[in-house]
Amino acid sequence: MTRFAFYGRVSTEDNQDPEASRSWQLRRARALIESRGGEIVAEFFDVDKSRSIPWARRPYASALIEELKNPGRDFDAVVIGEPHRAFYGNQYSLTFPLFEHFAVPLWVPEVGGPIDPANEAHDMIMGVFGGLSKGERNRVKIRVRAAMSAITATEGRYLGGRPPYGYELQDVGPHPNPAKAADGKRLRRLVAHPVHSLVVQWIFAQFIGGRGLFDIAEDLTRQGIPSPSASDPTRNRHRCQIAWSKSAVRVIITNPRYTGHQVWNKQRKDEVLLDVNDVALGHTTKMRWNDRDSWIWSEDKVHDGLVSTEDFERTQQTLASRGRGPAAHKPHRTRRPYAFRGCLYCGYCERKMQGNWNNRQAYYRCRFPEEYALANKIDHPKVVYLREAEIIQDIDAWLLTAFGPGRIDATLQALAAQAPAFADTATADLRKQLTQCDHKLNQYRAALDAGADPKEVTTWINDIKQKRAQIEDNLRTAAPRGQQPSHQDIADLLHQIGDLTAAIAGADPDDKADLYRQIGLKMTYYPQKQLVEARVIPDPHMCKWFVSEGGLEPPCP
Repeated sequence: MTRFAFYGRVSTEDNQDPEASRSWQLRRARALIESRGGEIVAEFFDVDKSRSIPWARRPYASALIEELKNPGRDFDAVVIGEPHRAFYGNQYSLTFPLFEHFAVPLWVPEVGGPIDPANEAHDMIMGVFGGLSKGERNRVKIRVRAAMSAITATEGRYLGGRPPYGYELQDVGPHPNPAKAADGKRLRRLVAHPVHSLVVQWIFAQFIGGRGLFDIAEDLTRQGIPSPSASDPTRNRHRCQIAWSKSAVRVIITNPRYTGHQVWNKQRKDEVLLDVNDVALGHTTKMRWNDRDSWIWSEDKVHDGLVSTEDFERTQQTLASRGRGPAAHKPHRTRRPYAFRGCLYCGYCERKMQGNWNNRQAYYRCRFPEEYALANKIDHPKVVYLREAEIIQDIDAWLLTAFGPGRIDATLQALAAQAPAFADTATADLRKQLTQCDHKLNQYRAALDAGADPKEVTTWINDIKQKRAQIEDNLRTAAPRGQQPSHQDIADLLHQIGDLTAAIAGADPDDKADLYRQIGLKMTYYPQKQLVEARVIPDPHMCKWFVSEGGLEPPCP
């Protein structure tokens, strides 16, 4: 019997169920090999990864490639259920030579068996599939963009996303697409918020009257009016909520939707090479601003207008005259490596400090007074600066000491105090699954109201209720809140962190940033004391890294 490894992929961009997609791809693969004495003994299935991403950047595809290099692998051949899902563009020609080199046959249903490296027809067929896959993706993008342009211009339909500050959403009936209506989707429109809309109108009036962005932000903060992030804190946990920023004021006065028109295509997604010196790594997506001539406006007003079109245009002209017009977007600078990315905080305002490259070195800075109003009497220097080189060796040395083999027993007691948070993680996951079940139940009931087939929808509801009951049983039998993990569990976690910290010293900055995040490093810089307070709050479910000849590498799935 021939042992096979199965590879498949699904992207949730097209709203497919990953489990259903995996099932039908697996079924096609088995239909090909089982009649010839084949058996699938290993599965590699990528979820939520676009087909345009090369194999080297897909977690399970790259893990499969690593297994090809292993002489003691558990399989003799690889089978793919759907080549359109696996290969895109020239990916086949870049990947198949590895199968050929390690003498691992690649089976594909469209070929009827293993690909013959010497067969030109096989090579041509697989190349065609890659081209078709790329063409299909491009056609979908063109159709979607054309449809959204038409919907914006002729219908002015609300196309999703969070409503701008000053608006709230109102339900206006079932979705016009019967399939989406049956799925519980509803149409919504923007309506003026009774309080925030008045703030927006005041901001436009003040700016047209000659006041500056920072002056307006100071006045709003002084009056005690909550900023947009403070007005919706659950969706803006990453933003400062204690004061208005001048950028928030600028975003409001440059948003054309306050005129009552729907506007789309202000930004676009461009695919650029990840590394110009290594084309095989593929592309990455960059958001870029379009010129105003490319914006799509609805022909008529479709929601409550907070300012007139004339006042909006006057605002844009005023901005342009000050050199701050909407067309003045600066290109992003070249990405720099910052080892403490996302884990260094300012001791004055508790905001994350931003990376700043200066004199060929990595710095971190906080410019709260230049970005946010100070009417709330925040005591904060104009700029807080910290050079990475001043602390990185001390941090690494501390980590090696705190989590070294000789400190396991001493650190066990300290980590035991954090054990309740670890025990709560599984419970939180189960509660999240319950929320997802409730969301699906609401969708199915909405589908009934929209006129969907009662028999079919009832089957869906019963399935979800059964799944929900099982999750509730698991929740009842889960570890009680506050129950501590075993002594051995914490010891294993410490050994795992020790392995990571031992590898940190020689890692490059990008790898260090990921490693610091994995072990839960959080630092706070207090400039007035010239002190950096460092804490480690490890995640018990963190993934393992390993050291190879090429340096630090992420884990195989």
